[in-house]
Amino acid sequence: MKVRAKTLTKEQRIETLDALYTAASSIQGREAVKLFLRDLLTESERIMMGRRIIIARKLIAGASRDTIASELRVGYDTIHRVHRWLHDQFPGYEQAIREMEKEFKKRQNAREDKRMYATSALYRLKKKYPLHFLLFPLPKSSQISRKSS
Repeated sequence: MKVRAKTLTKEQRIETLDALYTAASSIQGREAVKLFLRDLLTESERIMMGRRIIIARKLIAGASRDTIASELRVGYDTIHRVHRWLHDQFPGYEQAIREMEKEFKKRQNAREDKRMYATSALYRLKKKYPLHFLLFPLPKSSQISRKSS
């Protein structure tokens, strides 16, 4: 049976939200959070939440509302609601997006490291023997080209 938030007493609301926040904060790791949200929310709810986060990221990055509406095919009301949430006294979006950006940068750096490791023998040597390159730095390419001329 569906229960409307307005019909709950203040104590029931606090107890219900406390249970949700405590459960969510006790989960550690991306995979565990993924499983928790998959079990807790329908696919449609997960997608709607993800799209709101994408909208918030784009707003923080300075994208216009028209651009966001056309790229994501989302209504201006949704964009306005996310914008209002971003600029109200609730810092949840900003904190989540800041941490998310850090995570994306870590992933990007890891991908670049893997790509470099796979393609460059010199990179693998520097990774394996970092102190050797402190003692014997590589000559700069401009110095090499001048010497060979």
